[in-house]
Amino acid sequence: MPTPDQQQLTIQEIAQNLAAFAIDRTDLKEILSALPKEAGLNLTTIEYELGILKILSVGWGISFFMPAGDKNKTPLSESFWHLIKEISENISTLTETTTGHKIDYFNILKERLDTYIQRLQANPDGTTDPAAVMGPAFAKACGCPDNAIVILTGTKMFSLTLGAVKEYLAAVTITDTTSD
Repeated sequence: MPTPDQQQLTIQEIAQNLAAFAIDRTDLKEILSALPKEAGLNLTTIEYELGILKILSVGWGISFFMPAGDKNKTPLSESFWHLIKEISENISTLTETTTGHKIDYFNILKERLDTYIQRLQANPDGTTDPAAVMGPAFAKACGCPDNAIVILTGTKMFSLTLGAVKEYLAAVTITDTTSD
């Protein structure tokens, strides 16, 4: 039952809001600006990988924070990923137009998702905190597997994004039970 302070939205509206958040680069730029300049990091690679990690983290947030039996969970997740696929197609087209190189950004997202899932499943330390796995996996994706700054950067993006999705989902109530 919704509380008076919860906003009532459709599945599509929530999916659109989450997709817009997933591709918003405001927090990403703030995280990048806090990195020490003297660390000699490849900020272009880190920025690119942070963008991917944020999108994937929003998708995971839907899965983590919606109850398993919630009839809206699957339609919301599907709507979110459909929007991300559309956005990815636009990114792919723009990249091809500007660079002349054909890419499939959605496939890149899927490949990175598979990589992160493999790292979570391998979990050599047996940690129950996914952020403790995601930071090192992010650093490896950036080509800096042993760099503490990059590990912490990935951990921070993952944790902040999941926290924001959890907070958002707690602040909204879904008004319909079918996807459009």
